[in-house]
Amino acid sequence: MAVDIGSVKAPSKFAWAAFDVPVQDSIAEGEDPSSAMERLAAGLADDRQAVLLLESPMSVPVPDADDTGWHWLGKAREGEGNRPWSAGAGAGVLATGLAQAAWMLSRLAVATPDLTVTTQPGRWQAGRARLLLAEAFVSGAGKPVPVVAGQHAADAKAAGRALVERLRDGGPLASDVRCAPHNPLNLLAATALWAGLALNPDELHNDVLVVRVKPIPAHL
Repeated sequence: MAVDIGSVKAPSKFAWAAFDVPVQDSIAEGEDPSSAMERLAAGLADDRQAVLLLESPMSVPVPDADDTGWHWLGKAREGEGNRPWSAGAGAGVLATGLAQAAWMLSRLAVATPDLTVTTQPGRWQAGRARLLLAEAFVSGAGKPVPVVAGQHAADAKAAGRALVERLRDGGPLASDVRCAPHNPLNLLAATALWAGLALNPDELHNDVLVVRVKPIPAHL
């Protein structure tokens, strides 16, 4: 499932799209966090695995705490280009994303007791967790062509398609954005632990998987 983070006030700027690998088109869509978690919980039934992809900065780089490290505070992550997490748009959606992720994961924790969660794709692909939490990066040249339902629905569908494409390849999932050379502060891991989900605390210091979305041709 891919979620475009945004205001839930009408008209909603929040959108989600659910996929069933290997199919590369959405099987369900919506525009509120409650229906998103209902659909995700249903997808996790019968011990199945799933991915929750959030379009919001979900890890931030923290430089070494030495006399000169503070000079690097707020710098872009490797791979972000001219769309850093700390810029106006990125910082705004980060704040919104934290609150919305916390609500959604709390709801999921109640709906799916004993759910094992990770932000590390290797652990998920090895079957050591049922839910992988990851970040979508849909910005700049990666902005998709709007669909009838609007830009937010287009963003969610584009992110979901990009993830499905990688899962269909069958290889290790590699991130397009990294906090290196600085230390990652894994906001997804912190949010999952806050929500009461079963996640290894050592992930607080690990990068999250970031899926950068490529442009979608106009004819699609």
